[in-house]
Amino acid sequence: MTASDPIDAARLNLLLNELRLPAIKHLWPAFTERADKEGWPAARLLAALAEHEIAERGQRRIERHLAEARLPPGKTLSGFNFDAVPTISKARVMALVAGDSWLEAGANLILFGPPGGGKTHLAAAIGLGLIENGWRVLFTRTTDLVQKLQVARRELALEAAIARLDKYHLIILDDLAYVTKDQPETSVLFELISARYERRSIAITANQPFGDWNRIFPDPAMTLAAVDRLVHHSTILELNVESYRRREAIDQQRGPGRPASRATLKTQTD
Repeated sequence: MTASDPIDAARLNLLLNELRLPAIKHLWPAFTERADKEGWPAARLLAALAEHEIAERGQRRIERHLAEARLPPGKTLSGFNFDAVPTISKARVMALVAGDSWLEAGANLILFGPPGGGKTHLAAAIGLGLIENGWRVLFTRTTDLVQKLQVARRELALEAAIARLDKYHLIILDDLAYVTKDQPETSVLFELISARYERRSIAITANQPFGDWNRIFPDPAMTLAAVDRLVHHSTILELNVESYRRREAIDQQRGPGRPASRATLKTQTD
């Protein structure tokens, strides 16, 4: 083939399909036309097409990981009110989103706070940022995952089920406190924590401090062992603030009247 020979576009597209290069398949007609007009060297054309393919591949990978993560919608760092949670450093959270310093070491993240205080929002937002930075994340209610692991145990497949979760650099277990104090439930949760210890990371949101985790695990020794594995390499964020949902409800009740700083709530008596 010489430089003047016509290109068989159909055959080229088939070859690009075989090589699984969809971005180059889409872009090459426009890029080659521009290259001919501007006199690009062949290496420049090839580099430009390859860069776009890599970028598109990265974006498709992020989209796949976002779909599998099952993050709650609308929970982003830009939507999190750091001013309302003075105990949380935005710089510290942004460092967590990078992921390198803790996910590679299999370290954990624990978020404490009252219901409605923003724990789930912040955990999900960190998860979203990690996915955008190339990490794989799974978000799940703790009770949902525990039930799936219980089924796997009954089918004698618990070890395999836990091993399949290794593909996720981080598992976010939301609402730990809602796990019932039941031996089968808490034992599979403990086995998950033990299996990921120092290998893969776990993030937990919880309403209860460690001192109350005996309400979750029926055996004090199991409670101590679970806390020890989670805390050994961990970052702990405490969101000891008034409930977001309660504040929003109060603001809606106030309406457009007096400023919030001067508004008072009506109290009801029985």
